Amino acid sequence: MKELEHRYLKSLAKQYPTIASASTEIINLQAILNLPKGTEHFMTDIHGEYEQFNHVLKNGSGSVRRKIDEEFGNTLSNKDKKSLATLIYYPREKLDIMLREEDETTILDWYKITLHRLVQITKRVSSKYTRSKVRKALPQDFSYIIEELITEKAEIQDKEAYYNEIIHTIIRIGKAPEFIIALSDLIQRLVIDHLHIVGDIYDRGPGPHIIMDTLQKYHSVDVQWGNHDIVWMGAASGHLACIANVIRNAARYGNLDILEEGYGINLIPLATFAMEVYKDTDCSAFAIKYNTEYDTKDLSLDMKMHKAITILQFKLEGQLIKRRPEFDMDNRLLLEHIDYEKKTVTIEGKEYPMKDTDFPTVNRERPYEMTKEEEQVMERLRHAFVKCEKLQKHVRFLFAKGSLYKIYNSNLLYHGCVPMDQDGNFNKVNIYGEEYSGRELYDVLEQYARKGYYTSNDWQEKLRGQDVIWYIWTGPNSPVYGRDKMTTFERYFIDDKEAHIEKKNSYYSLLDKEEIINKILAEFGLDVEKSHIVNGHVPVELKKGDSPIKCGGKLLIIDGGFSKAYQDKTGIAGYTLVVNSYGMRLVAHEPFESAESAIINESDIFSDSIILETSTVRQKIADTDIGAEIRESIHQLERLLQAYWDGSINEKM
Repeated sequence: MKELEHRYLKSLAKQYPTIASASTEIINLQAILNLPKGTEHFMTDIHGEYEQFNHVLKNGSGSVRRKIDEEFGNTLSNKDKKSLATLIYYPREKLDIMLREEDETTILDWYKITLHRLVQITKRVSSKYTRSKVRKALPQDFSYIIEELITEKAEIQDKEAYYNEIIHTIIRIGKAPEFIIALSDLIQRLVIDHLHIVGDIYDRGPGPHIIMDTLQKYHSVDVQWGNHDIVWMGAASGHLACIANVIRNAARYGNLDILEEGYGINLIPLATFAMEVYKDTDCSAFAIKYNTEYDTKDLSLDMKMHKAITILQFKLEGQLIKRRPEFDMDNRLLLEHIDYEKKTVTIEGKEYPMKDTDFPTVNRERPYEMTKEEEQVMERLRHAFVKCEKLQKHVRFLFAKGSLYKIYNSNLLYHGCVPMDQDGNFNKVNIYGEEYSGRELYDVLEQYARKGYYTSNDWQEKLRGQDVIWYIWTGPNSPVYGRDKMTTFERYFIDDKEAHIEKKNSYYSLLDKEEIINKILAEFGLDVEKSHIVNGHVPVELKKGDSPIKCGGKLLIIDGGFSKAYQDKTGIAGYTLVVNSYGMRLVAHEPFESAESAIINESDIFSDSIILETSTVRQKIADTDIGAEIRESIHQLERLLQAYWDGSINEKM
């Protein structure tokens, strides 16, 4: 036996010190391979809409209601099914209403019926898992009781009386409310085995920090970074241009309280600066969008802060573009092309009238130079972002659980696009003197992004990484942005809609060509016959007849407008994807009113399902990536057994 192999097996023997323990694990793993694969849930472009996100997460895009239908069929009315589903989604809130509004006799009867129904559903959703996996998911306080209730006991003759007595005792000792909550949470936990977030948790909506808190607690999740995530990651690293973008976006959508209250980031330096410097400045071009709660508030300070940080953003980005000529973004250096006398700006050879040229801090000779006061403001903001413990936890989670793309069970997941030319060739992108394309481009950008956050002993290398993070957010060949330019300047200052156009990468016009999709799949090492691409980023405009299903179902774009800002455009409130042991199901969601309405009126999100693929033979864990890992573990354990048998390694009794 080779020395390296022998050392590995000796290390494995510490975990399985006897023939019996190794043999038992092989049997356990072989059994797991033959279980049905777990259900995967795909969501994207959540954009801070935490109430809708939480509801879709709780109902598993309709998975909970389907389990109820499967279990009870026609034995329960539709009203009772709705009530049971709502209880599973919001057990604490529903219990509070029940205890407040009903008499004791009604409550005791309801406990008995409800506990029986929840136990039945728990049995159904746990049936595809090993006892060991279910046991790990059980709430500690009730683990023994739940295991008794959901496990068939062949040795007991009168099973009904046995289980009834357990439930009666739970009610008698006053533990029914806690037990209902525990079962409901367990059902939610077992209905979805793994969650994929295909980018854009942040910006526009009011609660990205609440979503991040939820994801941190979720049992199994991965994240493919979107452009709105990456700019927050850059801001957390202390990159000034990213910080300016994050604050400007929050100001534009009326969400500065996300920074101040959600993350505890002090914006007083910016507010003080804006009140003084922009005191007599026209800020009408910086109105707050979408957040209707602002309708009754005095917006003058918010608009001044909005304008101040926007001008700072243009200055900081101008400095960056000049610092990194290889990014090839000189067409975004627009402050230097303003004619203040004519109140126009020249962009790509065309002169446009400007709505606003009142920029008190812009030096016309050196437009990207910050004033001393602006430098002080940005340094204090940088310190606030870098020292924000909650933001740093969230961003470290994104780095730990996230990446620019993910290959999982023959599916390729990414947020934006694979940059291409009109002929379907992968674009070559210059990153610090080297050209990259296809999968290599993703890999090198991610490598630099991680350096930009984690490097601590080389300031220049850290800055190179941070500048790449900003490029991923907005660059013309960024795989998560996917457009030729970000026309932020034009949208603020130019009325002509032609100037607002952001041309999509050619990728988006090639999505129905099978040879292109096969080329992308092959580039990432996937089998073109059985693999899919799951994509977000670009809202599917159902109103215009657009479809999320491309290339006969090989590619799925599941951004349908979670963000309220997009719902008038898309006509729906988001797509999600559910992949279980029977196939793939695309779910289109109607707008979500509120969690309060869902609880009081027992109204679920109306969802329309499209069955994409189905199979009469259930897919097993053996058919998944985890199955491949398990087979490798079995192989290594069999080698350990052989080593025990031939005497090269001794058992430890």
